[in-house]
Amino acid sequence: MTDKISDLLEAAAAHAEPVVRGVDDRQLGAATPCADYDVRDLLNHLFHVVVGFQALAAREEADFSHTPDYLAGEWRDRFAAETKLLVEAWAAPGAEEGTTGAMNLPARTVAAIVLLDLTVHVWDLARATGQDFAPDEEGVGALAALVARMGPTARQMQMFGDPFPAPQGATPFEELLASTGRNPHWTPNP
Repeated sequence: MTDKISDLLEAAAAHAEPVVRGVDDRQLGAATPCADYDVRDLLNHLFHVVVGFQALAAREEADFSHTPDYLAGEWRDRFAAETKLLVEAWAAPGAEEGTTGAMNLPARTVAAIVLLDLTVHVWDLARATGQDFAPDEEGVGALAALVARMGPTARQMQMFGDPFPAPQGATPFEELLASTGRNPHWTPNP
């Protein structure tokens, strides 16, 4: 078991990359469990978070006021390269210490937010594109505490929906999904 956020991010990235590579360009307009995003929007959001949170690890500013289109050229390879840079940024000495970002949050909390995106949004992509996805279990354990602590604020900021009732016998990951407002059994409309 690890406590280093960079190790958790590395494991999440290893689970995310096959899903991102598995997205067919013909699926970019498909609906996702995030009502505000189709597959293209969600991929661009995920890319932007991965790039922006590299800067936050280095105590630099990140601009989240708009999301560029990252889906040009060999974007699947670029996603793998950017997640590697993300892991390296959070592995740097001191990256987990102190505060960072415009909200002046503890650095470890900020890193956990990108971990959440690399877990939950990748599930969103997998569901939308008909792929299997099993997250890193240690990452899910770390995220349960984050969502429990920050969930009310995230709901006020409309980053999470209202909690969805977790199904009977839900796994820890299904409970995490439900706590972010997702139906763990979401499927695309036929």
